Amino acid sequence: MERLNYQTLEQLGSKDYILKDAPERVLQFGEGNFLRGFVNYFIDVLNEKKGFNSKVVVVQPIAQGLADMLNEQDGLYTLYLRGFENGEKVNARRLISCISRAINPYAQPAAFLENAKNPDLRFIVSNTTEAGITYIAEDKLEDEMPSSFPAKLTKLMYERFKVFGTEKGKGFVILSCELIDNNGAELKKCVEKYADSWNLGDDFKAWLDAENIFCSTLVDRIVTGYPRNEAAALCEENGYEDKLIDTAEVFGFWVIEGPQSLYEELPIKGTDLPIMITDDHTPYKKRKVRILNGAHTSMVLAAYLAGEDIVRDCMHDETIVSFMSNTLFNEIIPTLTLPEEELMSFANATIERFKNPFIDHALLAISLNSVSKWRARVLPSMKGYIEKFGKLPENIVFSFAALMAFYTGTEIREGALIGNRNGEEYKISDDMPVLEYCAANSTTLSVEDFVKGFAANETFFGEDLTKYDGFAEAVASYLAVIRTDGMRKVLEELVKGE
Repeated sequence: MERLNYQTLEQLGSKDYILKDAPERVLQFGEGNFLRGFVNYFIDVLNEKKGFNSKVVVVQPIAQGLADMLNEQDGLYTLYLRGFENGEKVNARRLISCISRAINPYAQPAAFLENAKNPDLRFIVSNTTEAGITYIAEDKLEDEMPSSFPAKLTKLMYERFKVFGTEKGKGFVILSCELIDNNGAELKKCVEKYADSWNLGDDFKAWLDAENIFCSTLVDRIVTGYPRNEAAALCEENGYEDKLIDTAEVFGFWVIEGPQSLYEELPIKGTDLPIMITDDHTPYKKRKVRILNGAHTSMVLAAYLAGEDIVRDCMHDETIVSFMSNTLFNEIIPTLTLPEEELMSFANATIERFKNPFIDHALLAISLNSVSKWRARVLPSMKGYIEKFGKLPENIVFSFAALMAFYTGTEIREGALIGNRNGEEYKISDDMPVLEYCAANSTTLSVEDFVKGFAANETFFGEDLTKYDGFAEAVASYLAVIRTDGMRKVLEELVKGE
């Protein structure tokens, strides 16, 4: 079987949409599964549907990566979007042809910097992991290739400035996709810090502000990557060998914080692509954290103790679905400020995402660091509910009791607290102070004292949760009955009482 490239497609008489030649208008830091299943998909569709006519140059952010493999395949790869949408199972295949080439900047520093001279280059996209947007003082302008992504970007932008000066329209639109708050703003801070420490001059710093747009973005799509167990069959079906097959869920949403004028450069309007340009991405981030992540965090520990192991299976468990839906629609959504129609649509899409038949999302995998997750994802909804309605949200309070039931154990082994579900051991992974507190107190203290000590710990939750009237008492009441009657029975009673 021949390797995927343009020649192979020609030999096969491929009917796929293919853009072989176009200006290189996008520079992309990151060649991993996520960007190829998210941003590159959107660019490919814009090329086909809206004449975006843009190729992407991929920069491998670390010394070891996929640049060689991408070049061996002429930048081509097959993407499968899979999931559950509008009540239907979806498995859509698309050949992605928007990548022109890939560069390893450590092996090809000159080729990397040469991009600065390309007058067509306009967009820079990045996803260099949460640790990627970091200022490293040891990086210097004279280094052949600095280690950090912001230093590489600063070096490239300074080269751009030297070539084009203050010529209008030759700056960059920078779309940061790293999973940190205000990613674009944080990236700009790093670049400005390098501009100062490298003494790049006031003119360069003025150009940074005047001619470049650093956009913070929110990205939302589960990208499951290379389908190892299916790859051989998929290649046989396609008629070519593809070592870069990528898979992702159907759902996707990209919120770009920037001026509305970007709609003139990114021809999104008139497509059904889930991309939005707004002057403030934070309401959408809050929506994602509270609804999608909050639904996970408030549900999974109770679901696991009720006997389930995978998110998808939970969506076929009437009791768990009812608990999750009551939490979402009655207690989380009322605390958010976006239009109700948008919130309801996102919540319903979330439930469909949880039903995805192609993703085995283990509850124990989601359970990692549940204390900090509950603090970030669920506590704000509880506080918003109390502020709005003047009472405790019953399901959210129960989710805290479920967390404490899950975090019950006496032995720490290999860095994890050992819990027990009907005689079956499971590992509880969290910060060591959390595990040590639970190991020492979850079975030796009374339920009331265990709850009060845990909930009052400001190191765990950022505040003393016992200050919320009736919270500790309600949690202790739930935890006591969970221990005597079992999680499933208590969940069933809770759902019936709604």
